[in-house]
Amino acid sequence: MKSNIEPKSFADPRMLLVPEYLMLKKGPMTDHAVLIEEGLFADVGPAEELIARHPNVKVTPLPGSVIMPGFIDAHHHLTQAFGKAMAFGEPSEIFQRIWIPLEGNLDDELMYLAGKLAAFEALRGGFTTVVDAGTRAEGGLEPLAQAISEVGLRCVLGMICNDKAESVSIKDTTILRRAEEHLSRWSNNSLIHPSLAISIPEAASDSMLYKVAALSKEAGVVFQTHANEHLVAVERSLIQRGLRPIEHLHSVGALGSQTLIAHATLVTPHELTILQETGTAVAYNPVATQWKGNAAAPAIQMHELGIRLGLGTDGTRSDGFRLLDAAEATQRLVFGLPTGDFSSGGGWPWLNLATTNGAEAISLSKVTGEIAIGKAADFLIVDVDMPEFLPSRDLVWELTRLGNRDQIVGVFVAGQLRLWHGWPIDWDGRALMQKVSNRINDAIKNAPIHKVHPSSTEHRNRYYKSLGGLD
Repeated sequence: MKSNIEPKSFADPRMLLVPEYLMLKKGPMTDHAVLIEEGLFADVGPAEELIARHPNVKVTPLPGSVIMPGFIDAHHHLTQAFGKAMAFGEPSEIFQRIWIPLEGNLDDELMYLAGKLAAFEALRGGFTTVVDAGTRAEGGLEPLAQAISEVGLRCVLGMICNDKAESVSIKDTTILRRAEEHLSRWSNNSLIHPSLAISIPEAASDSMLYKVAALSKEAGVVFQTHANEHLVAVERSLIQRGLRPIEHLHSVGALGSQTLIAHATLVTPHELTILQETGTAVAYNPVATQWKGNAAAPAIQMHELGIRLGLGTDGTRSDGFRLLDAAEATQRLVFGLPTGDFSSGGGWPWLNLATTNGAEAISLSKVTGEIAIGKAADFLIVDVDMPEFLPSRDLVWELTRLGNRDQIVGVFVAGQLRLWHGWPIDWDGRALMQKVSNRINDAIKNAPIHKVHPSSTEHRNRYYKSLGGLD
């Protein structure tokens, strides 16, 4: 950016911002401006017209920048922040060997710290909204909700309603009562949007799958579950139910416009038809595919079929621009190369899926996801006055393949500046890091985690030892 703008420039309750580019649903626009008032986009259009319509509002030029919607992470695990560095090189279904043991060992303080660290990372990566799939930590979700609120992140907060995979049996009535309390507790919160979840279909009875999905539909909230992610999970479903996971969900009436399926990497043509006809949404997690997956979700095909689709990190790496790159590159490598499809979508779908389409997939399109009048002012100021963007000929492609987290100047949620150049302006991010450092080792040490793959250094040592001790 060519200007010397400081955080105090965004302290006014009414702001008229004039960037070099304004990223609208139809693409980047020049000579446009946006008016922000009471946490919403109050006016959007040609700069001259907005300035004329609002003569009493201070104009803040932002040359060399793009104002764009904040990224939406359609699938996250906020309480797994302490274990992300332990998943490298591990085979699939690490939830059984790492995530369940780790989350089960979190007390209220550790849940708060893990959640705050993850929310902080998300904002640093340009995410203004995340969908948390639920935690297996004991106790309520208040510590996590407190952490999210303090950071200022918008969150779809899932509560797990499993009734089969627990060490202690819980009655259906108890689970459903807690689910209703969760929905009521957060129904009027401006940043936290309640959601219900079943971790995987086999973790719940058919009755519970139907009831939780139905309760979610009635309340107008998202019902979340993981399905068709790994070969072993598909095989277990076929052995136990005679159906693949998505087929099973459909058979019990758990699919529909309220349902968000995480992954869906291993899908048959029949299951694609089911997703399309039921209006079920999918969170495409390309980094998870690269790091631990058995396959890549056919995201381009889903998009062409009109299946509701968003992009998710799966808690792997909270970097919105690298997520765009991974989404496009994964589709090109897996589906584009064998068919000679060089554009693999043409660039624009990935930005849309991370913003506008992502908001629709998580049932928040009335709230966020685009720069439009009446929507929440969840947005980024991104510096495009960079060597990598010179010459600029196609900003959407450039953001998808060349964009970088370090270019994010400001992150705004509900019109409020949350981060400036990667750091919070109203709380101490480094103090949080110190608190996490003081507790994280004990949390990992005390959890019965089972890693299969050695650390990279140990792997190196074993490799050279096998060659006769060379280094």
